[in-house]
Amino acid sequence: MSEETILPTESQEPEKNSGAEKGSFKLDLYYWTQALVFVLVGLILICTLVGRVIGVVGSSMVPTLHDGDLLLLQSLGYSPKQGDVVVLRKPGFPPPPQDTAPIVKRVIAVGGQHVRVDYATSSVYVDGVALDEPYINEIMVDRYGFEMNVLDVTVPEGSIYVLGDNRNNSSDSRHEALGTVDQRYVLGRVLCVMLPFSDFGPVD
Repeated sequence: MSEETILPTESQEPEKNSGAEKGSFKLDLYYWTQALVFVLVGLILICTLVGRVIGVVGSSMVPTLHDGDLLLLQSLGYSPKQGDVVVLRKPGFPPPPQDTAPIVKRVIAVGGQHVRVDYATSSVYVDGVALDEPYINEIMVDRYGFEMNVLDVTVPEGSIYVLGDNRNNSSDSRHEALGTVDQRYVLGRVLCVMLPFSDFGPVD
């Protein structure tokens, strides 16, 4: 008896390729899912052990930060330093109904330092030296009334003086309702912007 050799037809070959493609897709999906799980676990550990995640509300820190940015904070073992961008929550500020919302500002001076805000020169002086502030949004002008009167002060020990980078659209330590801020009201230092991805990166 002669043996017949059965050659694969054109209709059979695509079925084999289809199976291989499905297997490859499932394998890729598995690896991507596994990577995503590792990333999520890592983020949860960072947020738990290092700090917390908070969103920006308002435009007082433009151009450094924008409304809606999602921030990663360092809370554990943090002590405020001049130049840091921090998130704080002080009871009664801002006034109701926003008084429960944390605010984001830049540390201009710490305990023992003297601050003077000079609108005539559009400068902020710390211990008599004008700060070099490339991060501010625009030249500072006096657009506020009598409540923005904390302009010449020595910061008490254990407190900080904070300003927004968008000086002309920021309620900060110049406002008598906030003034110098006890460090215990500081929730943490801003490490980076997490979202949106277009702004992802460290905050200086």
